[in-house]
Amino acid sequence: MTAEARGRRLLPGGRTAVERKWPESNSALPEERKPGKLGSSPAPGPAPCRGHVSGAVTYLRPCGVRGAVAGLLLLGTRCVPCVRCASAEAGSASCGAMARVWQQPFLNVFRHFKVDEWKRSTKEGDVAAVTDKTLKCTVYRVRGAVSASNYIQLPKTSTQSLGLTGRYLYVLFRPLPAKHFVIHLDVSTEDSQVIRVSFSNLFKEFKSTATWLQFPFICEAGTPREGVAFPGARWTCLQLDLHDILLVYLQRCYSHLKGVRLCASMLVRSLYTSDLCFDPAITVAEARRSKLPVTPIPREMAFPVPKGESWHDRYVHIRFPSGSSHVPSELVQKSGFPPEAAGRVPRLLPSPGACSKPARDSRARVIQKHDPTASRWATSMPRPLPEVSVSCERSEVSRVVGPSDCIQEPSAWVEATDEHASGDGLHVSACQPTVEPVAPEDTAPHGPPGGKQSLPEAALGKKRFQQRSFLPDPILRLKGVVGFGGHSTKWALWALDGAAVVYPCHAVVVALRVETREQRLFLGHTDKVSALALDGSSSLLASAQARPHSMLRLWDFQTGSCLALFRSPVHTISSLSFSNNGELLCGVGKDRHGRTTVLVWGMAQLGRGGEAVILAKAHSDADVQAFEIAAFDEARMASCGRGSVRLWRLRGGALRSCAVDLGEHHTLEFTDLAFGPAQNGHTLYVCSRSGHILEIDHQRMAVRHARRLLPLQTPRGPLAPKRTFSSGPGIAINSLSVSRSACAVGSEDGYLRLWPLDFSSVLLEAEHEGPVSSVRVSPGGLRVLSTTSSGHLGFLDIPSQEYRLLVRSHTAPVLALATERSRGQLATVSQDRTVRVWDLATLQQLYDFTSPEEAPRAVAFHPTQPTFFCGFSSGAVRSFSLEAAEVLVEHRCHRGAITGLAASPDGRFLFSACSRGALAQYHSGAPRCRVLRVAANVVCQEACPSSSILAVSEDSCLLAFVGPSKYTVSIVDTASLDELLRVNVSALDLAGSCLDSAVALCFGPSPPSHLLVSTSSNTIAVLDARSGHMVRELSCGNPAACASLALSADGRFLLTAAERAVRLWDYAMQAGLSCQVCATPPPQVYIGHSEPVRAVAFTPDQQQLLSVGDAIFLWDILVPREGWSPGSVQGAPGPPPTCEADRSRGPEDLHQASGPSVLVQKEAGRAGDGACGVTGGPWDLGRRPHPCGWPSVCSTVGARARRPARPNSYRHFTARYKASSPAQGLSLPPAGDEWLRLKAVVGYNGNGRTNLVWSPDTGFFAYTCGCLVVVEDLHSGAQQHWLGHPEEISTLALSHDAQVLASASGRSGAASRCQIRLWDVPRGSCRQLLSHHDTAVQALAFSLDDRLLITLGDCGDGTLALWSTATCELLSSTRLPEPVHGMAFSPWHTGELACVGQGILTLQLLWGQAGDVSLQAHREPVPEELGGCELSSLCYGAAPLLYCGSNEGQVCVWDTRAGCCFLAWEADEGEIGVLLCSGTWLVSGSNTRRLRLWAVGAVPELRRRGSGARSSSVFLERELTLDGAVVSAVFHDSMDMGVVGTTAGTLWYISWAEGTSTRLISGHRSKVNEVAFSPDESHCATCSDDGSVRVWCVASTELLIQFQVLSQSCLCLAWSPQSCGCPEEQHVAAGYSDGTLRVFSIPRSAVELKMYPHTAALTALAFSADGQTIVSGDKDGLVAVSHLRTGMTFRVLSDHRGAPICTLQSTRKECGDFGAEGTDLWLAASGDQRVSVWASDWLRDHCELVDWLSFPAPSLAEVVLAAPWAQGPRPPPCTVPPQVPSCLPPSLAAFCPWDPALLVCAGLGVSPEVAFYSLRQKQVVEKIPLPFFAVSMSLSPGAHLVAIGFSERMVRLLDCASGTVQDFAGHDDSVQLCRFAPSAQLLFTAAHSEILVWEVTGH
Repeated sequence: MTAEARGRRLLPGGRTAVERKWPESNSALPEERKPGKLGSSPAPGPAPCRGHVSGAVTYLRPCGVRGAVAGLLLLGTRCVPCVRCASAEAGSASCGAMARVWQQPFLNVFRHFKVDEWKRSTKEGDVAAVTDKTLKCTVYRVRGAVSASNYIQLPKTSTQSLGLTGRYLYVLFRPLPAKHFVIHLDVSTEDSQVIRVSFSNLFKEFKSTATWLQFPFICEAGTPREGVAFPGARWTCLQLDLHDILLVYLQRCYSHLKGVRLCASMLVRSLYTSDLCFDPAITVAEARRSKLPVTPIPREMAFPVPKGESWHDRYVHIRFPSGSSHVPSELVQKSGFPPEAAGRVPRLLPSPGACSKPARDSRARVIQKHDPTASRWATSMPRPLPEVSVSCERSEVSRVVGPSDCIQEPSAWVEATDEHASGDGLHVSACQPTVEPVAPEDTAPHGPPGGKQSLPEAALGKKRFQQRSFLPDPILRLKGVVGFGGHSTKWALWALDGAAVVYPCHAVVVALRVETREQRLFLGHTDKVSALALDGSSSLLASAQARPHSMLRLWDFQTGSCLALFRSPVHTISSLSFSNNGELLCGVGKDRHGRTTVLVWGMAQLGRGGEAVILAKAHSDADVQAFEIAAFDEARMASCGRGSVRLWRLRGGALRSCAVDLGEHHTLEFTDLAFGPAQNGHTLYVCSRSGHILEIDHQRMAVRHARRLLPLQTPRGPLAPKRTFSSGPGIAINSLSVSRSACAVGSEDGYLRLWPLDFSSVLLEAEHEGPVSSVRVSPGGLRVLSTTSSGHLGFLDIPSQEYRLLVRSHTAPVLALATERSRGQLATVSQDRTVRVWDLATLQQLYDFTSPEEAPRAVAFHPTQPTFFCGFSSGAVRSFSLEAAEVLVEHRCHRGAITGLAASPDGRFLFSACSRGALAQYHSGAPRCRVLRVAANVVCQEACPSSSILAVSEDSCLLAFVGPSKYTVSIVDTASLDELLRVNVSALDLAGSCLDSAVALCFGPSPPSHLLVSTSSNTIAVLDARSGHMVRELSCGNPAACASLALSADGRFLLTAAERAVRLWDYAMQAGLSCQVCATPPPQVYIGHSEPVRAVAFTPDQQQLLSVGDAIFLWDILVPREGWSPGSVQGAPGPPPTCEADRSRGPEDLHQASGPSVLVQKEAGRAGDGACGVTGGPWDLGRRPHPCGWPSVCSTVGARARRPARPNSYRHFTARYKASSPAQGLSLPPAGDEWLRLKAVVGYNGNGRTNLVWSPDTGFFAYTCGCLVVVEDLHSGAQQHWLGHPEEISTLALSHDAQVLASASGRSGAASRCQIRLWDVPRGSCRQLLSHHDTAVQALAFSLDDRLLITLGDCGDGTLALWSTATCELLSSTRLPEPVHGMAFSPWHTGELACVGQGILTLQLLWGQAGDVSLQAHREPVPEELGGCELSSLCYGAAPLLYCGSNEGQVCVWDTRAGCCFLAWEADEGEIGVLLCSGTWLVSGSNTRRLRLWAVGAVPELRRRGSGARSSSVFLERELTLDGAVVSAVFHDSMDMGVVGTTAGTLWYISWAEGTSTRLISGHRSKVNEVAFSPDESHCATCSDDGSVRVWCVASTELLIQFQVLSQSCLCLAWSPQSCGCPEEQHVAAGYSDGTLRVFSIPRSAVELKMYPHTAALTALAFSADGQTIVSGDKDGLVAVSHLRTGMTFRVLSDHRGAPICTLQSTRKECGDFGAEGTDLWLAASGDQRVSVWASDWLRDHCELVDWLSFPAPSLAEVVLAAPWAQGPRPPPCTVPPQVPSCLPPSLAAFCPWDPALLVCAGLGVSPEVAFYSLRQKQVVEKIPLPFFAVSMSLSPGAHLVAIGFSERMVRLLDCASGTVQDFAGHDDSVQLCRFAPSAQLLFTAAHSEILVWEVTGH
């Protein structure tokens, strides 16, 4: 085997890849070779330029050779990304690194591309080179009346690419006076998307799409022509940060500049690109002379400045976006202009909506410190707001300029100093409570260095902020955190001196000093930290967070300041590694395609005004679990993973790798690696999950030794044997670390073992409580750090052989906390099923209680005894002794999970609440508490477990809780549990439209006795606990309600928690305000948690506070101790004054308004209800009108009589009009003796709505076709058919456990109601039949626990019914006040559902004491910003988001907690009928046939902005166009695949990963007119009114070929017989409504012939017996005979003129002499009850009549009585006089297969019957009566069977031999077609568009 063959490995799809070592190749390894096409986009790869030729392997053409290679255009002699490869490979490692090298430090674009020669650039219109007097050099003048016709373009054509990778683009230009100009930039992103960025003074407002950004460039707003350049326009240096523009406005990563177009009118000197941020006002000489820490502009780019003059007096510098903060505002940054020129500064006006009052109030400002170096360290953060930050560098404070230059006062300030960022957490100070915290990367240093000026003073100067605020500001400082890990537990590092360890605690990076346990915190990440790395000198710390794309931060480890912040082009970074000198940083992650990607950043320029630069990027097919840079050579790296160990090298700007030959170990899963010490040679140690440790020579790339860690065997002697490496089952090794003399190994069995480097015996070992996830040997080699998956962090001290535990932590979110006063302890409960007790002073764990079988939910300390109480999910409440560390007593008086625990401050009582509404009272004064009382159904059953659901007053007299419903708060006596007061929080705000519910409670100090209630509308109501009236109301501002709140003991501070933020209020100042409506001082907001904060509390000494969620945070309150005197707090001694409005509302008013605002009540049942005697009732609005203005009384009788018009929404189901009705008294066969068995259904009912269900977990897949439920196995294609519905099924719903399927159909008669069937999925049988709705059922939905089924009637019915799935009883029914287009149950609350129509209607189920149910409703109208549209669809997203689609194509996002819409975007051009959301993906389907996939991962973050959110963070990822409007869709939870149904009757399999749509189920969308079979019965063809001819596989009913003719109906069809002489030539002839006849070739799938034998519509076709002639008939009664080969019509018969031809049939003459000559015998039947039989020999052009049959026509009255429309609710469509033949049944005739001399006729004569006519005897020999007139008929070629279809939706199978019949149902319309297959084993029947395939059994 050759060396090349040995290095070849198989790739997917049979491709191969050749791997070479570094000396043998200059390309990255492996090089994937696969064929391509000329001009196609190549696969991403490391090569800079690669062409593709079909069927061949192409190689890199040497740089410097001009020409094109397979569509590759080389611009110049440098390696520039080609036209085809630019977008795909511009971000590749080698090409990107090479491009950066030759483009550094800057590039003159005009000079490089030789603009003066116009060979690689182009000019259009008036473009000329002129000499500018100011610059004294040649510039280019572009002028003209039309900007689009006068321009300079680089490169020459738009198909080429500049390939310029510089971050900054410098445009040196000057606008021409009184003219407009346009600058277009085509920028490519890393995901190959080309974005156009345009700047122009033509634009009036900012506009943004997915591919275009338009920025207004206003030169002067005061000129007569606003926007044009003023006469004194100066030369301008426009500095564009392309990286930040894409990141801020589109959240995309910049790759390179593709093209530039400079349009009239302007003077332009040149363009420059660079990665450096130059200061154009500072020259190199000035910088050297003044030693300024800035990057001066190169001489080539500098503007000339005469001596004695200032640069800013002559020129303008515009930096966009702002380089100091990157927070969007309203203007382009303008620097360095004189004060008198301030009005003539190019600036960007806000959009029209931005000048409104709400927009101005919600806009945020960032006050900046204008340090010349600040811009280099500032980083960008994506923002969904289309605004650009602008500031003046000469001004102390920027101002926000609105229209007419009005100064808008900033509404909020963001503050984050370096000190706070490193140790205090992020603090946000706001002047309005609606401000939201931002991440630390969004802030920048501000204020003068060392200044003491406060933030409001710095912002407004002399105009001081008049509101009172906290002193000091900030008032909190994060002191410590308790936690470890978060994303993983493998990251813990030693500092260089070995005195500190660095580890992540969720979003916080902690540096812990080992001896003192002092923590130093690195704050700034907004998500969990996924990787850490320290350089060799411990001066640089790198951290990456988990959210894609990974955000990386670089820290100065000594000072804790953040040096740089940047996004990585890959998703979650799983590994980071620094080089020893800190100049290289390597990271490993996955790109968006799931490929492993290795990135190398350069850090050399980090401290010199530069930034981290990607030096190389490489993709690898190998799995990477660990990656490390060698300490002795920064260019050498190694990685390991599943089945691979690879060595990497960085050389020449490219990152290459080569696999180590592992031999027999190539199947191992490697987990970690480490380079050996320098004295040990070139050794690499790798460990695996199988227990192997490999020693690899990384020079020779060979395995030296392989050892395996074995489990300890049971000792047989007195001494246990030593652990050895040998054969046998091994112990999984998770991590290893190597020092100079030893190797530390951490394994899955929980042991840390220390081995010598020869692995002869174990030196030391330490056992842990869980698997060891990582080990690290200290730099000195004397300590080994270890982490475990159970959240422990500690180290083994080798000299003393002692193990010290540093950190213990919860491994899941913390749910609740409690503090103990006397001992200073903290107790927490977590989802990891543990209860832990901590020492507040040291943050060390004292006790750990584990409950593996039940989860702890709530915890409370006893105030005076050393015990604490814990409530569990099983309903148990246990008392634990802290002294004995054991359970004292257990109580099980609850049947539901414990939701709250509270102990009275005097220690007498303990209270507990459960999820079933019970409240228990315990006597806790004795050491063993006992139960005193249990009250049922008093506490809200929907409350989540929280420490704030129960509250006891400070005097231990009052107990407050949320209940009996979430809208009420009850206050009871703690001793007797007697109810003292009940407050309805939903009625507190009579003017509001939001129905509030209580979330959390807290008592204030007494006096005054206040009860604080956090509500769902983001407010905190302060109630008088004695009277119940509201003292005042605090607006939290955040979109989410406060989940927990606490008040300090002296009443000064209020602490609240919502989402991931903690807010601290000056409650005493709030109390001191004179009126409830006065302006309230804002809270201080602190973030740092990566998950929602579950609980907050003050420590017992009131000096600190606690917040728990992902971890435990301990905050210091920075208030002088003398400030804690209660007497010094203003307003604390007595109750605060209240407003007059409050005095007018007494407790009586509150009691009157305590009921729910809107109730749905029951009325007496109606006769005829199928399930229960209760029906819809009126909307009782209580004592006040609903804010939406609904009527207070609604008569159900009158409402049912007045049927409203159908809403203009395609979401509403409209049953297809049917002139038929089901037959009565069918002759159904006995079970087991059926002659027909339904085998398959061809088609899908595209007329239904949401009539498709799929359970990915169970594989259950079902859809509807007509009145059938089709259950199909997606693997085998086998079908089950559930029959029972009499009418067309409108919708389906599957229970969450996939055990029950609900289906609904319309009513079958005027006196009946709609049917709702509940099917038992495992058994496939109907378990219950429900009926309630009058017209149609529009939607069905199961509740979250599947206990309830909600059914929604259509617009004609207008009722909403609630059913119990257990008893199938109707629980409640109500009439809706307006049309509803869709509904959905909440995935978070069992009793809550939402409906959409003219607004959002939220319904809450209220259960009464007797089990009755009422509905409480709340309505939110459609926002005015969406116009007059209606909401047509909805789906729930991540809590608490509700996505709604409108009938005008918008998608709006609602915050269900706040009850408001905060985001909307244009998602389609038509009505959106389908919305599905899962995780970060949203699928929308509309009536424009488009199916779109949206990335909505940023929407939860945008919710925090409220009305200020912008839709630019929502991306359209994929789009597919289907064959009809989308009516049904179901997707996997991952949203990568799903099934979609359209109105065209097609089910599509959707794969978003591949971007493909595949037909899964296909059917006709209109009436099927004919079925024809191939002679061998392998295929069949169908035709339809939709103009299509479809060819199917009979065995699988799979669609193979489709021929489509637009705007015509295909009315008849025939398949050529096998006797045509060429068996391989199979033809299908089809006749159309325009008189054309087309012949299709099946083998070639093409139209063979098109003829025009008729002028009227063709109605029947037949081939001659030899297949060479086609006989066709039309609706005028003409019969034409045509040649198949020539298409010529050679005979026309007009004997049947005047009546349409109904039947044509031809057969070979085999029945003897009928008195005529010929080879074929054929017949024609017309609608006038006549049949003619002919003998013909077409080759001789002979045709003669054999027989003529005429039957008397039935009277019209007989036809009408027998017709289906006689019983229908509507008149028949045919209302013509009786003599018109079209009212008569069709004339059916056929030759008898078992007796060729017989002719079988139906539909002829005065009565419904089947007549057998003998051609020999010339008379009818037999008649068989029928119940109705036949509309279709087919005779079996085998047995003596006749299949007859009726308009009464039934098929009758008639046995002519015995005279017996069997009737079969299953169609939902007239059976217009019956056809036996040639083998007589199958029968095809069709009703409208559905085709049923029956298997003939028993004959």
